[in-house]
Amino acid sequence: MHPPTVAHSLTVPRYVDLMLLLVAVAWGSSYAIAKEALALYPVLGFIALRFGLAALLLAPRLIRRGAWPGLGALPLGALLLAIFLCEMYGVVHTSAANAAFLISLCVVFTPLLEWALLGVRPRAQVLGACGLALGGAALLAGELELRVGLGDGLILLAALLRALMVCMTRRQRLSRESDALALTAVQSLVVAGGAIALALSLPGEGLPALPRAWPFWLALGYLVVCCTLFAFFVQNHALRHASPTRVSLLMGSEPLFGALFAAFWLDERLSVGAWAGGCAIVFASLWAIRASASGGMSEPDAPAARPAEAVGATLAEPETTTIEARKG
Repeated sequence: MHPPTVAHSLTVPRYVDLMLLLVAVAWGSSYAIAKEALALYPVLGFIALRFGLAALLLAPRLIRRGAWPGLGALPLGALLLAIFLCEMYGVVHTSAANAAFLISLCVVFTPLLEWALLGVRPRAQVLGACGLALGGAALLAGELELRVGLGDGLILLAALLRALMVCMTRRQRLSRESDALALTAVQSLVVAGGAIALALSLPGEGLPALPRAWPFWLALGYLVVCCTLFAFFVQNHALRHASPTRVSLLMGSEPLFGALFAAFWLDERLSVGAWAGGCAIVFASLWAIRASASGGMSEPDAPAARPAEAVGATLAEPETTTIEARKG
């Protein structure tokens, strides 16, 4: 006897797509802002501050009766910490162009992991959208000089971990009625605690005195509110309604918004190829939305082949979860 199936409809609420695009805008703007802040404070200390403040702001939600998201939230927090460590230290050892291209491989890894972990086989439309987004990211990155080095390996690992996290979050969100804000709070707490532990245990790290410069605190405030609280809440909430592949494709427009922010805020010029790559990413996102609206993003494997049944959830087409699956 199979477990109860999740109810589905034909479309994902439109506000979910809009919020994911806003997350891409926020994350795209975060690189230049974080770079300026990191000139005043070390990486591990900055990660601890950013996620520690986020956890503190979300603490009332976490202690609310019935809001605890379960032990499954702890490994999601550990995954998030690993992603940030790989990205931060990876950029130090490779070029920005390489990093921008390699992190975009997340959109390719996600449908493969969704198939392996959730039993949802990607169709031709989603593979085409992933390929187009990857090509657009390559154009945005410009001339690539990919080498098998430490930095490239760390960024590649970060892309794989990003894909793994959205798939595991999807499974966590469907396997129990967890609160998205409480889940974000636990992730933030784990990341902050892990960063502090690493800073205090690794030689040459430590936690120096906090800077007094007001631009640092403005940057930190923006990153906490917009790029942490809002962004990870949206990701956790969206994965209740949409498939990991769709979420990754919509947030995969992050390099485009990062390039636009650099052009208009930092006065950096974009080449014709970069603009073409940005347009390709936008088209890939629109393709993903249209494909999923017509039921073309993915198709489920046979019930017996679904690993998700081990956690008590039968997954059909995740991107079409209805309100019936969200009671309570």
